[in-house]
Amino acid sequence: MRLNPFDTGSIDVRSSGGGLPGGKAGGLGCGTIILAAVGYFVFGMDPFQTAAVVEGVQQNSQAAGPASTDEQEICTSSEYATEACNALTSLNQTWAQTFEQQGFGDRFRQPTLDLYGGGGVRTACGSGSSAMGPFYCPGDTTIYIDTSFYDTLAQQLGARGDFARYYVLAHEYGHHIQALTGVLDQMDSAQRANPQIANQLQVLVELQADCYAGVWAGRNRNLIEPGDIEEGMNAAASIGDDRLSGGRVSEEDFTHGTSEQRSQALRLGLQGDDRRCDAITRLR
Repeated sequence: MRLNPFDTGSIDVRSSGGGLPGGKAGGLGCGTIILAAVGYFVFGMDPFQTAAVVEGVQQNSQAAGPASTDEQEICTSSEYATEACNALTSLNQTWAQTFEQQGFGDRFRQPTLDLYGGGGVRTACGSGSSAMGPFYCPGDTTIYIDTSFYDTLAQQLGARGDFARYYVLAHEYGHHIQALTGVLDQMDSAQRANPQIANQLQVLVELQADCYAGVWAGRNRNLIEPGDIEEGMNAAASIGDDRLSGGRVSEEDFTHGTSEQRSQALRLGLQGDDRRCDAITRLR
């Protein structure tokens, strides 16, 4: 994907938790189980420990640790970091325009991108770690990514290419859109009111974020290169609960959706109409 260079000063980027991000080339919504599947299936973590780490949106207002805010230094620290900053610039522009076109321009706020390098990181949702994979914290409206995850994505999950990496960031940005529109609060309330279907509701949250990732790409089709869509579809399929679990977990315990569901959600978003994504989490 041929993204324009990042625009220093127009994005909010920092690096905390372990120094500047590295990389070979150089969701959290609210709810209590959003990253348990990735932590357990890919990294062997206890899913309930993972959930406990990120549960504290309402319970824990712990601030992020000391961070570097030199955007130029952070964004040029590795090729992965530069890609992420370029994508963040494009995502901000695309979604700000979308909100404005729909008459909600005053509701749009840019998220912060924390490209932390290894180890742990303190967030308003509690303590995070590289083993959790990328996540979004609504408590501080920040996307957290240790860019070494992109090597895991390519080497362990078989999802290679720059668009696969863009998809990951665009998915987490989708959770930010959900925070702005109130979807995360709505779904969190529904999960608490009906805990027996909490996982199914969380799947809807994740699929909508996948769809929003597709909307961003669909509205920038002039920047799409041959093979990009295939890379995105492969990435979405590679992190489906069915594939990650290898059949060890029943569908009732899925929290992110099957490979087919995630691919379909991304494909739906690629049509460029975010209103189609809105219908995914609409509770009747």
